[in-house]
Amino acid sequence: MAWGVALWSLATYLTPWAAETSLWALLAMRALLGVAEGVALPCMNNMVARWFPQTERARAVGLAMAGFQLGSAIGLTLSPILMSRGGTFGPFVIFGLSGFLWVLVWISAISSTPDRNPQISKYELEYILDKRQKSFPMENRPKTTKVIPPFRRLLSKLPTWSLIVANAMHSWGFFVILSWMPIYFNTIYRVDLRQAAWFSAVPWSMMAIMGYFGGLWSDMLIQSGISVTLTRKIFQSIGFLGPGIALIGLTTAKHPSIASAWLTLAVGLKSFSHSGFLVNLQEIAPQYSGVLHGMSNTAGTFAAIVGTVGAGFFVELVGSFQGFLLLTSLLYFLATLFYILCSTGERVNFDETVS
Repeated sequence: MAWGVALWSLATYLTPWAAETSLWALLAMRALLGVAEGVALPCMNNMVARWFPQTERARAVGLAMAGFQLGSAIGLTLSPILMSRGGTFGPFVIFGLSGFLWVLVWISAISSTPDRNPQISKYELEYILDKRQKSFPMENRPKTTKVIPPFRRLLSKLPTWSLIVANAMHSWGFFVILSWMPIYFNTIYRVDLRQAAWFSAVPWSMMAIMGYFGGLWSDMLIQSGISVTLTRKIFQSIGFLGPGIALIGLTTAKHPSIASAWLTLAVGLKSFSHSGFLVNLQEIAPQYSGVLHGMSNTAGTFAAIVGTVGAGFFVELVGSFQGFLLLTSLLYFLATLFYILCSTGERVNFDETVS
């Protein structure tokens, strides 16, 4: 995580100079940024699986992802201001230096596991270990060290594919909205760029808030006796059906304020999926949570590329951005059905060879 953030902060900081040097230098910095950012969410999921009991993980993920969305909100709001006052270099320098500062805090305060943290109390350590053993008694068995994860067995199970499909749809919707909504508001409603940035920032702030409360609600349901499987399916359904319906409403909006309300509802409800598939990654195979997240993130990245680029081609060919939003809604509904049919909140044994 520390190396990832340090490298993407360096790539961000050097981007303006690379752009002035050559196209290839700029592409190299963008590639370094993408490679470095790829470690963040798998590392986060792996850390949450090690540090938090099952009844607290949705809140932990919701809180961590709140930072993810608030970063989008802050970046979208500050970038036009920084550019207007400090030129093109402004946002890149400020955000890059902020990343280096974060790394210093991270390496001084964090350890990979609770038992290796010098600051943890004995009570907290015993609490974490006791809750982990109750949630997953299989973890008490002796483990054999494996250099290469069992990718074939991971991909042979439907719960794995439910997570891959969910992550792909989540990324499709997220990056289509992140990339195209400022342009959409500017084109359809004639909102200038500074206002478009503000319109885009509000939904991400709402997503951060609702994501945490969704995690809190999810943990409360599990603590009350609702099965983990049912809880995950409920929240994933809200996280996909909600945006699907809201995007349909967005296509009918005649005023930018109404459109912004539908967009805010879409991304706000979308955050409930953090208490669905994103926590589910840790439950079906805690020892492979980082690997599973990496695999599903690969599908998510391809989906984000196809969705973001495809939106441009779709609008150019069909002449209607609303049509692409309706297509995205349909994909949300289909992904919900697949997740409901194929997912589970129980641990899946990926280590034994099926005869």
